Amino acid sequence: MLRQTVPSEIESAITTTKTTRVSLWRARAIAFLRIAFGLIWAIDAWFKWQPGFISSFTDQITKAKQDQPQGVQSWLSFWAHLVGSNPHFFAYLAAAMETALAVFLILGLLTQLTCLVGIVWSLAIWAIPEGFGGPYKPGDSTDVGTALLYALMFAVLFAIAAGRYYSIDQWLTPRLSRFGFLAAGVPRRGRQ
Repeated sequence: MLRQTVPSEIESAITTTKTTRVSLWRARAIAFLRIAFGLIWAIDAWFKWQPGFISSFTDQITKAKQDQPQGVQSWLSFWAHLVGSNPHFFAYLAAAMETALAVFLILGLLTQLTCLVGIVWSLAIWAIPEGFGGPYKPGDSTDVGTALLYALMFAVLFAIAAGRYYSIDQWLTPRLSRFGFLAAGVPRRGRQ
């Protein structure tokens, strides 16, 4: 009777070992997902640095207007006009932003801030060059655009604090003091 209500030391040790093993597996899986997502952004950034992208940046936005509803066409025309004022600047800005997202994800540097910036950037990609994933016509469209899924992945990485695992954030968070919320590491004990 006593054995059923109070776990023995052996059972407790086995449970602790299993929990640690699961936690280690989960930490590695989260770090792997964060790094893999960073590598996807690195590949995307590499394409952005290519001369073909730099020279045709405005054309990509203009092409997204095709077959869109009038409201979306007006939105995209605004952005095509804005980007057309200095297309190389905006193309290099896009390449630099995606390079930074890739590097910060791979290293686990300021992960929480990176995820928030990544959400905004992904939604901007979805709303401008992807034209909200449209045009939405039966038989023509089969998905809502990949950038929307990127925004969702950034939200998941933010929610699980992916920078807590195998990252620079583990070292950086305690050193950021009151700005530790920008990283995802575990803050120092005793400091709020």
